[in-house]
Amino acid sequence: MSGDEHKLQHDYGRIDKDYGLFLATRPPEEDGPIFMVNLMKYHEIARYEDQHVPISGREADDRYNPSSILNKIGADIMLAADVRTSVHGADWDRIAVVRYPTRRAFIEMQGRGDFAEKHVHKNAGMLRTILPCCTPRNKELNSRPRPRGGLTLEHLVMIVSADVFQGATFDVEGTIVGDGRRWKNVHLMRVQDEFEAAHVADRIRPPGDGFVMTLTSHLNALL
Repeated sequence: MSGDEHKLQHDYGRIDKDYGLFLATRPPEEDGPIFMVNLMKYHEIARYEDQHVPISGREADDRYNPSSILNKIGADIMLAADVRTSVHGADWDRIAVVRYPTRRAFIEMQGRGDFAEKHVHKNAGMLRTILPCCTPRNKELNSRPRPRGGLTLEHLVMIVSADVFQGATFDVEGTIVGDGRRWKNVHLMRVQDEFEAAHVADRIRPPGDGFVMTLTSHLNALL
């Protein structure tokens, strides 16, 4: 731990310290890209200690937006989406999938001073988060460029499964922030519109425990 590292406050989920150590200690030959799937639920009103003008939890998360720091460390936002409906399991507000160049890069980001300054907003705005850390079934996703054009709206169905989901997009290596449950797969599928999304999602029950939701994505480099 260097003198530049900052201790972050996490009120929105349980840290898996053992898995954090695993991420931090991978030798280069065992390391590589890792996809962090952020499932986010916001406070109605952000919980700042010294905020005089109240803002919503979503607005606080917008202030958190770590895009500039992700660019510095070679990470890419590969999916950004709003949850339209939570069909099965807990309800969520927003989904983001970030590809980090290595597991170590994700851990090292937590110790940056500029990240700590932004993280205050995330801690104030977030009611709960689950952060499965994933590897893609399609290895081409490890090097696929993020979209460079404007924002486009697409309709998706997302499944987070605690047991094996056939044909999943991602395998879950571990969950760095969560509620104590373990996850095995994350799957995404594109559909034509919100009506097809609702129809497809209503028919899916993930094996074991899990979540099924419909999304409207603003950025999507995964499908």
